[in-house]
Amino acid sequence: QVQLVESGGGLVQAGGSLRLSCAASGSIASISAMGWYRQAPGKQRELVAAITSGGTTNYADFVKGRFTISRDNARNEVYLQMDSLKPEDTGVYYCNAYCNSRGLGWRDYWGQGTQVTVSS
Repeated sequence: QVQLVESGGGLVQAGGSLRLSCAASGSIASISAMGWYRQAPGKQRELVAAITSGGTTNYADFVKGRFTISRDNARNEVYLQMDSLKPEDTGVYYCNAYCNSRGLGWRDYWGQGTQVTVSS
Protein backbone atom coordinates (compact mmCIF):
# COMPACT_ATOMS: atom_id res chain seq x y z
CA GLN A 1 0.00 0.00 0.00
CA VAL A 2 0.95 3.63 -0.55
CA GLN A 3 0.12 6.53 1.71
CA LEU A 4 0.15 10.21 0.79
CA VAL A 5 0.34 12.79 3.54
CA GLU A 6 -0.16 16.49 2.82
CA SER A 7 0.89 19.44 4.94
CA GLY A 8 1.12 23.20 4.69
CA GLY A 9 -2.47 24.34 4.35
CA GLY A 10 -3.93 27.14 6.41
CA LEU A 11 -5.50 30.58 6.45
CA VAL A 12 -3.91 33.42 4.51
CA GLN A 13 -4.95 36.85 3.31
CA ALA A 14 -5.47 37.57 -0.36
CA GLY A 15 -2.15 38.25 -2.04
CA GLY A 16 -0.30 36.00 0.38
CA SER A 17 1.55 32.74 -0.13
CA LEU A 18 1.41 29.16 1.08
CA ARG A 19 3.53 26.12 0.32
CA LEU A 20 1.95 22.67 0.30
CA SER A 21 3.97 19.49 0.68
CA CYS A 22 3.04 15.88 0.07
CA ALA A 23 5.08 12.84 1.03
CA ALA A 24 4.45 9.39 -0.42
CA SER A 25 5.43 6.35 1.60
CA GLY A 26 4.83 2.62 1.71
CA SER A 27 5.52 -0.15 -0.75
CA ILE A 28 6.54 2.06 -3.65
CA ALA A 29 8.39 0.62 -6.59
CA SER A 30 8.15 3.79 -8.67
CA ILE A 31 6.05 6.93 -9.11
CA SER A 32 4.99 8.37 -12.43
CA ALA A 33 2.96 11.59 -12.35
CA MET A 34 2.23 13.49 -9.16
CA GLY A 35 -0.17 16.35 -8.83
CA TRP A 36 -2.43 18.61 -6.83
CA TYR A 37 -6.19 18.85 -7.11
CA ARG A 38 -8.60 21.05 -5.24
CA GLN A 39 -12.26 20.98 -4.34
CA ALA A 40 -14.22 24.04 -3.33
CA PRO A 41 -17.54 23.72 -1.45
CA GLY A 42 -20.29 22.64 -3.83
CA LYS A 43 -17.89 22.13 -6.72
CA GLN A 44 -16.19 19.17 -8.33
CA ARG A 45 -12.59 18.30 -7.69
CA GLU A 46 -10.35 19.90 -10.31
CA LEU A 47 -6.74 19.63 -11.40
CA VAL A 48 -4.48 22.43 -10.19
CA ALA A 49 -1.06 21.24 -11.36
CA ALA A 50 0.78 18.06 -12.24
CA ILE A 51 4.37 17.02 -12.79
CA THR A 52 5.93 13.96 -14.38
CA SER A 53 8.91 12.08 -13.01
CA GLY A 54 10.99 13.85 -15.64
CA GLY A 55 9.87 17.27 -14.47
CA THR A 56 7.36 18.20 -17.16
CA THR A 57 4.67 20.36 -15.62
CA ASN A 58 1.05 21.11 -16.43
CA TYR A 59 -1.02 23.88 -14.85
CA ALA A 60 -4.66 24.81 -14.85
CA ASP A 61 -5.19 28.17 -16.53
CA PHE A 62 -6.48 29.72 -13.34
CA VAL A 63 -3.13 29.23 -11.53
CA LYS A 64 -0.64 29.85 -14.31
CA GLY A 65 1.91 32.44 -13.26
CA ARG A 66 0.92 32.18 -9.59
CA PHE A 67 1.53 28.55 -8.54
CA THR A 68 4.62 26.41 -9.02
CA ILE A 69 4.72 22.64 -8.71
CA SER A 70 7.95 20.76 -8.02
CA ARG A 71 9.01 17.35 -6.77
CA ASP A 72 11.88 15.52 -5.15
CA ASN A 73 12.06 12.07 -6.71
CA ALA A 74 14.57 10.81 -4.17
CA ARG A 75 12.20 11.69 -1.30
CA ASN A 76 8.97 10.79 -3.14
CA GLU A 77 7.66 14.26 -2.36
CA VAL A 78 5.75 16.85 -4.34
CA TYR A 79 5.29 20.52 -3.50
CA LEU A 80 2.99 23.35 -4.53
CA GLN A 81 4.17 26.92 -4.03
CA MET A 82 1.13 29.17 -4.13
CA ASP A 83 1.69 32.90 -4.53
CA SER A 84 -0.68 35.81 -5.12
CA LEU A 85 -3.49 33.80 -3.58
CA LYS A 86 -7.08 34.81 -4.26
CA PRO A 87 -10.25 34.09 -2.27
CA GLU A 88 -11.38 31.82 -5.11
CA ASP A 89 -8.37 29.59 -4.41
CA THR A 90 -10.09 28.51 -1.20
CA GLY A 91 -10.76 24.79 -0.96
CA VAL A 92 -9.42 21.43 0.09
CA TYR A 93 -6.23 20.58 -1.75
CA TYR A 94 -5.50 16.92 -2.46
CA CYS A 95 -2.23 15.31 -3.42
CA ASN A 96 -2.34 12.63 -6.10
CA ALA A 97 0.27 10.16 -7.25
CA TYR A 98 0.24 7.44 -9.88
CA CYS A 99 2.34 4.75 -8.27
CA ASN A 100 3.60 1.29 -8.99
CA SER A 101 3.05 -0.36 -5.64
CA ARG A 102 4.84 -3.61 -4.99
CA GLY A 103 2.29 -6.38 -5.38
CA LEU A 104 -0.53 -4.10 -6.56
CA GLY A 105 0.77 -2.66 -9.80
CA TRP A 106 0.02 0.83 -11.08
CA ARG A 107 -2.85 2.79 -9.57
CA ASP A 108 -3.86 6.25 -8.38
CA TYR A 109 -3.42 7.22 -4.75
CA TRP A 110 -4.84 10.23 -2.91
CA GLY A 111 -3.97 12.11 0.23
CA GLN A 112 -6.51 13.05 2.86
CA GLY A 113 -6.57 16.69 1.80
CA THR A 114 -5.44 19.93 3.40
CA GLN A 115 -7.62 23.02 3.79
CA VAL A 116 -6.55 26.28 2.18
CA THR A 117 -8.57 29.35 3.05
CA VAL A 118 -7.87 32.74 1.49
CA SER A 119 -9.58 35.71 3.10
CA SER A 120 -10.39 38.89 1.21
